[in-house]
Amino acid sequence: MKNYSFLDKRNLKADVLSGLTVALALVPEAVAFAFVANVHPLVGLYAAFIVGLVTSLLGGRPGMISGATGALAVVIASLVIQHGPEYLFAAVVVMGIIQILAGVFRLGKFIRIVPHPVMLGFVNGLAIVIFLAQLTQFKDSSGSWLEGEVLYLMLGLVAVTMGIIHFLPKFTKAIPSALAAIIVISALVIGLDLNTPTVGDLASIAGGLPEFHIPAVPLTLETLWIVLPYSVILAAVGLIESLLTLTLIDDITETKGSTAQECVGQGVANLITGFFQGMGGCAMIGQSMINIRSGGRNRLSGTVAAVFLLIFILFASSYIELIPLAALVGVMFMVVIGTFAWPSLKILHRIPKADALVIVLVTSVTVATDLAIAVVVGVIVSSLVFAWNAAKQVSARIETTGDGQHTTYTLSGPLFFGSVANFSELFDPRNDADDVIIDFRNSRVWDHSGLEAIDALAERYRRYGKTVHLVHLSQDCHHLLNKSADLVEVNVIEDPQYGVATDYFRHYHDDLPGAVEANKASKA
Repeated sequence: MKNYSFLDKRNLKADVLSGLTVALALVPEAVAFAFVANVHPLVGLYAAFIVGLVTSLLGGRPGMISGATGALAVVIASLVIQHGPEYLFAAVVVMGIIQILAGVFRLGKFIRIVPHPVMLGFVNGLAIVIFLAQLTQFKDSSGSWLEGEVLYLMLGLVAVTMGIIHFLPKFTKAIPSALAAIIVISALVIGLDLNTPTVGDLASIAGGLPEFHIPAVPLTLETLWIVLPYSVILAAVGLIESLLTLTLIDDITETKGSTAQECVGQGVANLITGFFQGMGGCAMIGQSMINIRSGGRNRLSGTVAAVFLLIFILFASSYIELIPLAALVGVMFMVVIGTFAWPSLKILHRIPKADALVIVLVTSVTVATDLAIAVVVGVIVSSLVFAWNAAKQVSARIETTGDGQHTTYTLSGPLFFGSVANFSELFDPRNDADDVIIDFRNSRVWDHSGLEAIDALAERYRRYGKTVHLVHLSQDCHHLLNKSADLVEVNVIEDPQYGVATDYFRHYHDDLPGAVEANKASKA
């Protein structure tokens, strides 16, 4: 795997041009998300600039684009409506601190527990969300759907944009096809004076440099309790979306990003953004896909995108506002097509039904609510399915010696909260021999529920005056039992070095490297 740096001279042109393309696509998104969050468009644009710049320089995934996102805007809207934008800026600062701590304590590694079906649902759901977000561009300033010639013209321009993006790479890759499409459609609209919505119809993007501003909120515990719940939610949503996007780009580029560094980078970006009147942000899968598909691979591409965005705000707003929305909608529609995991539709009837359900569930919840809830739901459902399937794997081979003095249970499968019921049903204390050996060579005790199950089983045998021996415990299981000896109401573990406990084991289990004896209760 190649690990891309800030600047690769062999990829310089691609990084710069892809950065420019991304910057153009960032403008309407940032403005739209600012409207969703009930803040001024510049609040969204400043967030896109600062978060994009800082994460490009400090983040853990070169080539990934961050900025103001819809997932955060939905959460932010409630806070702004109730308490105003100053509390938003304070919440973004606290959000950044939480994300930095998540990186310091390397909590990002838990993204590994996200199953593949959840990842498929994630990309499918995000693709649909991106698609639905573009539909708002087909409305006029009053919120009514476009009609007649204006609608047909916009649909035609969107189709031409998509055609250029699709076919141009077959002839040349000298310029990113998305950038070429935006230039061609803009020239066509301006040259022919076509009546179609432009970026300027959304809002003016003209502004100055973002200024340092300490949030004007009382520095009290009451303020902290107001912003903290929002900050925690924003931090969680931002990190989940960023780390899942990081994983997706890792797969596409066959490189490896750093989850811990990405957490810190996102945190520093939002901490700074909160002090410069930005709405906060996280990774943007749509713009990230534009960047990667356009050839952007290094930190330079994201940096260029952020710098161009600032240039648009300071000097080129009048020109950027002339860009037809149809061109940008066409670019995003191609992102939707490239993002959606189409093969997932073909395999739904081939994979286990539970996995198919998770894909559909995560996709649906992402569209209906937000990404964070969808991922959590998907992980929980996948975990429950795994626990149910694993619970059915516990079994035992039962052997009783000819003289009827010893019964041996050779276990297979994990012993944990989901399998304790099946585990208990394997044994017959009433009819077993006086001396019972439970062999864990093919089994493991995973949690406290497993310990309690052993405790309960030992008590059942003790009531019948019978002795239980636990053998072939794994090192981790042995350690767990020793740590929890006070929780398991059996006699003290007698053989911590796995020494052979009885002559019986030497005779019948001379292949065993050792054993540990527990619950050697005296017979009544």
